Amino acid sequence: MKPKFADAEAWEQAQLLLQPAYIRLLDNLRKQLEGSSWKESYRKVDFPIPGYELCLGRGGREIAVNLWDLCFKVCFRAYPPLFADDDAEYVEVEIDTNLFDPETGNVDWQRLDTKAQVRVEEVFARLPKLK
Repeated sequence: MKPKFADAEAWEQAQLLLQPAYIRLLDNLRKQLEGSSWKESYRKVDFPIPGYELCLGRGGREIAVNLWDLCFKVCFRAYPPLFADDDAEYVEVEIDTNLFDPETGNVDWQRLDTKAQVRVEEVFARLPKLK
């Protein structure tokens, strides 16, 4: 689902977070894959937002992870919402303001990287265990 922002301030905050979060996710995915037996590939997707899916394969299995969805889990609180309408094109989101330095208003790179790392670890923890 596409994110819908409550106001212009939330949209501006998202503009500050999305690109750095995406980059941190890709870097953390790369690091996690270095020590993994999962093989990665990427495929282009057009819906709901043009972008890419990370395809992880091992033992004849393939798991796809939408990179924008993963990025949204870093940037927004409670994404996807617990009671989201699966047929809705947009979902209202709330920016995770903890990712900003309260004194300067700038992106807190350490917190952003830590949250991206946690989300990547969650993806790998949920992968099927193969014998």
